[in-house]
Amino acid sequence: MNNRFFIEVDCARQNKHGQGAPGDVFLSQRDPDEGRIVCVLADGLGSGIKANVLATLTATMALKYVRSDMDICKAAGVIMSTLPVCSERKIGYSTFTIADIRPDGHIRMMEYDNPPAVLLEGPTVLPLEKKPMEIETAHLGRRPLFYSAFQVRQEMRLVLFSDGLSQAGMGRPRTPLGWTQERAVDFLREQIRRTPDISARQLCRAAVTEALRQDQFQAQDDISCAVIYFRRPRRLLVVTGPPIDARKDPLLAARVAEFDGRKVICGGTTANLIARELGRTVQVDLSFLDPEIPPVSTLEGVDLVTEGTLTMSRTAQLLEQNQEPDTSRPNAAVRLMNILLESDQIEFVVGTKINEAHQDPNLPVELDIRRNLIRRIVWLLNEKYMKQASIEFI
Repeated sequence: MNNRFFIEVDCARQNKHGQGAPGDVFLSQRDPDEGRIVCVLADGLGSGIKANVLATLTATMALKYVRSDMDICKAAGVIMSTLPVCSERKIGYSTFTIADIRPDGHIRMMEYDNPPAVLLEGPTVLPLEKKPMEIETAHLGRRPLFYSAFQVRQEMRLVLFSDGLSQAGMGRPRTPLGWTQERAVDFLREQIRRTPDISARQLCRAAVTEALRQDQFQAQDDISCAVIYFRRPRRLLVVTGPPIDARKDPLLAARVAEFDGRKVICGGTTANLIARELGRTVQVDLSFLDPEIPPVSTLEGVDLVTEGTLTMSRTAQLLEQNQEPDTSRPNAAVRLMNILLESDQIEFVVGTKINEAHQDPNLPVELDIRRNLIRRIVWLLNEKYMKQASIEFI
């Protein structure tokens, strides 16, 4: 993240019908010191385990080479020379797109046989000047690629997808040539036109869902769509646990009231503390009851109020399992996961006062380790979901 925008990266994927392993692989990694991000979308030839292994090999090599500052063109050549060649079709076993994104928004991109990447500013498609290149490979002779270097601005989106998306529905009476690149891009533009601030996560999932619909919900090929969204940072404050010193209670309440962004309180004691200091009332919302997770509450000026450790522990599990909040039972843990994933800069303020109610040895171990639980969530958000999350203990 830099001072101008946050770079949100997400990818949605659907395996080919009947295949347990994806033939498309998307990898991305943010350098914690530089803020630089490298993204790779690789599409293995065919489908299933074999395609998955070769796509994984391609994406892993590309990520490692570019991160180590190998020239992106040279990295592409090494990858293409390393991969085996299909004996019948005489083509490499994996196509790929590599995007090397600097924190100031400068991008270098290499594309090999994937559908052309799309750059959008709002719903407008911007032309990308791509330089055709040829790289000498060990097995395939000279192969054509496209190199581009460009600068992005706030509210631009870079979209990468595999041919399983653009060719979805191919051979059907209404779409004999498939969904096509043009119609897929029109769909993306329409989504942005309807919801200008649609997140990368929502947009890529919408595109894959529509491609799957074109395939009548039985994907003919692996379908992938990755969206890189350069947007104004979305801030979130998560408060859990009372301060160790009760004299800090008014300061914590004021911080919640004055925070410029969305706000979440986890824990009934914390919510009542803040409500007391602000002269407001916490009300339990019983409109949706879940057999495993306590219900949410409402508090004026706060976006979400949940129970504490049990809910956060479940949210951590959901994050680890890469669950989809849009398709999960909408309990408090899922709602917390959703608001975390829709945010960019997430500040956790963790009170360190011991909750006497949690000293019962018969209660789950998690109830005694709130701090470790928050550290686990922050690690997941930063490392797996490429957020910028921080912890402050009070």
